[in-house]
Amino acid sequence: MKLLYTGVRVRDLDRSIRFYRTVMGMRVSRKGEMSHGGRWVELKSPGSHQRLELNWYPPGSKFHTSYRRGEELDHLAFRVKDVARTFEEVVAMGARPEVEPFREERYEFAFVSDPDGIWIELIGRTTTQRDPAHVNADERRTSGRIAGSR
Repeated sequence: MKLLYTGVRVRDLDRSIRFYRTVMGMRVSRKGEMSHGGRWVELKSPGSHQRLELNWYPPGSKFHTSYRRGEELDHLAFRVKDVARTFEEVVAMGARPEVEPFREERYEFAFVSDPDGIWIELIGRTTTQRDPAHVNADERRTSGRIAGSR
């Protein structure tokens, strides 16, 4: 397991992109839309392997929350080889289960949280076809927020 990126919740995605590009010198490396309507943008600094993911959730979506200062850290993401197995292992070791493993496109995801409630995404590529039980990932979510579901 290795740290892949840090996800930050933003209120104005375009403003945040401008800030990280103009002020911090980062470049947009990828972007996309989440199945529930949210948008994400991944940025990298030249010469660094670390990634920053900006996450925006639309008002009215089940993952949108009112802004409260200090809640910008959305989640930490760890790339793993076997999401389901890692999910079971870390829960057995004390992580709190937040979202059971599910698939979207070429990736499998699961979410747990640490003792302070910080969400941790477990992400892995999948080479198998989508399992019908994982088609509607929104129904698999067990908590009121989720991030990075790409």
